[in-house]
Amino acid sequence: MAILTRFFCCLAIPLLFLLSFEGRGGAEEVPGNRLGKELSPYLLKHASNPVHWQPWGEDAFAMAKKEDKPVFLSIGYLTCHWCNVMEEESFSDPRVAELINDVFIAVKVDREERPDIDQIYMKACQLLSPSCGWPLTLFLSPDGKPFYAATYIPKENRFGRTGLLELIPKVKELWAGERESILKSAASINAAMLSATVQLPGSSMDTAQLDTALNAFTESFDSENGGFGRNAKFPKPLNLFFLLRAQHRTGRGQSLAMVEKTLAAMRNGGIYDQLASGFHRYTVDSAWRLPHFEKMLSDQALLAMAYLEAYQATGKEKYGATAEEVLDFVLREMLDEKGGFYSAISADSEGEEGKFYLWTADEIRRALPQQEATQAIAAFHVREEGNYVDPVSGRKTGRNILYLEDDADKTAGLEKVRAGLLAARNRRVRPETDDKVLTGWNGLMIAALARGAQVLDRPLYGEAAKRTARFLLDQGRTPEGKLLHMWRRGQPGLAATAADYAFLTWGLLELYGWDFDPGWLGLALELTEDMTAAFRDEKLGGFYLTAEDKESFLPRIKESIDTALPSSNAVSMLNLLKLSRLTGNHLLEERAGGISSLLSSSARERPPAYPMFLAGLEFALAPSQEVVIVGRRDSPDTKEMLQRLRTGFFPNAVVLFKPADEDDPAINRYANFVQFMAAPDNRATAYVCTDFKCNFPTTDPAKMIESLRAIPAKTPRE
Repeated sequence: MAILTRFFCCLAIPLLFLLSFEGRGGAEEVPGNRLGKELSPYLLKHASNPVHWQPWGEDAFAMAKKEDKPVFLSIGYLTCHWCNVMEEESFSDPRVAELINDVFIAVKVDREERPDIDQIYMKACQLLSPSCGWPLTLFLSPDGKPFYAATYIPKENRFGRTGLLELIPKVKELWAGERESILKSAASINAAMLSATVQLPGSSMDTAQLDTALNAFTESFDSENGGFGRNAKFPKPLNLFFLLRAQHRTGRGQSLAMVEKTLAAMRNGGIYDQLASGFHRYTVDSAWRLPHFEKMLSDQALLAMAYLEAYQATGKEKYGATAEEVLDFVLREMLDEKGGFYSAISADSEGEEGKFYLWTADEIRRALPQQEATQAIAAFHVREEGNYVDPVSGRKTGRNILYLEDDADKTAGLEKVRAGLLAARNRRVRPETDDKVLTGWNGLMIAALARGAQVLDRPLYGEAAKRTARFLLDQGRTPEGKLLHMWRRGQPGLAATAADYAFLTWGLLELYGWDFDPGWLGLALELTEDMTAAFRDEKLGGFYLTAEDKESFLPRIKESIDTALPSSNAVSMLNLLKLSRLTGNHLLEERAGGISSLLSSSARERPPAYPMFLAGLEFALAPSQEVVIVGRRDSPDTKEMLQRLRTGFFPNAVVLFKPADEDDPAINRYANFVQFMAAPDNRATAYVCTDFKCNFPTTDPAKMIESLRAIPAKTPRE
């Protein structure tokens, strides 16, 4: 690999610079550029480039082999700032385009459309570069083997980074004169990349190892500001899921304190849109004040669920109120008229990141009456010189991000202020929305809405979740019933990944917990069987991210590490465990055990990289809890039983409902163990089984809750 170091300097930039960007989209295709008929808004944005972009596929690599050229692979997404900087600065420049077209076959990939390609080549980047992110730029051999990786590359040399105008001619020279050395390096890198995709099962973890994992999270916790780490801050709701379950198991107040500190700090900080709600992507500071302003659907879903669980665990209204604000924001600003949810809202407007969200003190004074302006400036920490620091230049811009500091009531006395500022902001040029509908991310939002309907008693959320589920199951499947990964403006996209199946199944299980329509449970089982047939590794356990494709040269990988999204395997494990307990089908639990064995070894070594898996282990190792409510569907006593279950935090319980006024209820077909359970005198009756021991049925909601809280002594289970 020495050949590479002679001319490939490190061009990767720190993750804190990976901002988001507004895309133009919809440009007409130009000669040599084949992106004009693509579905992805990100790819369409590049269709007007003079670069001869090709979509990923056999044709592009056949062209590379025929023309004896390396491949210039560029991976990004619409709301990525530096992806779009490269598009405007370099890919739109005829000089750069001429060089790329001369030396390479150029291939453009939307990472949200093709997460499989992104994850494979991200592993290559991690082998080659100290800093990886997006845009992800790779040089490949004609057969797809990587020999160079970086993130953003400037057009011209800048601050020690080699620009494309200098780099590409050197690549041309070396490809002509030292190709064998480059191909040898590419083969070596490719072998290492393939090795990194292999996972071998190990022994299962027990509760003692969950305690060890909990200590690792505690060590990385920022006790001053909340969250994890000391610099840039990502919300990491999956960490909070695990901590809440660890608190439930151990009773250690420290776990709950970490959750509450983090949730309060995020809600007060600049990462939260203090006017219209919704969370921005992450912050570049440790105090949650200086965000990158894009808003991702997946973040809203996972964070809403974290706040809902905190509300269940503590009973504090502020957490439920925040979840409600987030869900209302999504329904208001990210919902397609057909019923699906858009993937993201960009950070940029009018060519500037954050312009839509930032304020000068004078702008606030012009937007509000004097007294309200004074109140806003004080409450939101607005400074005449600005409190917002440009993350690239490090200088104050004269503008302010709105944030709060204390944990007092966030809205007391600020209703008119917020309404006035929001009205003024809504007159600005809005950031662009990435309007593709991703099945997996919509599955997460279905789960969040259905959970919100349960916990907050908001039927509106349940109806929205059902509408989205019906949309995905209607418009988001092939005529043969196979799930699709993406939909946009009436056009279906590629085949679904394992994550799409896993996340949608999660949503359907939450929907069943809302209206107890057995049809949702049946669909969850159907998707699980389809997923098993297409993605399961029968030998080593777990699920591949993609179905088998004999024409693809890429290896099949299994998602294991949790990133901003939970891994498909971690979510699948929890889905299988819940379905097993809901239906009594122990084969599903065995499949979950295979995933646990697959991930346990890695989770022991790096617990903070596996929070969703650890949350699933908390469920797997805890005494099982099954609750069956038998009663009349709309009777007050049935509603009271369900309300007591929904407002408490019982993460290890699964709940079934059997209508007492139906002769042959459909739930019997999915969970035949409920068929002999009855409601004497038509009074709502709870049947509670804990760790395979069933209590006497009760009509008293308090006794039902007491049974769930009287957890027997725990013994480690292999």
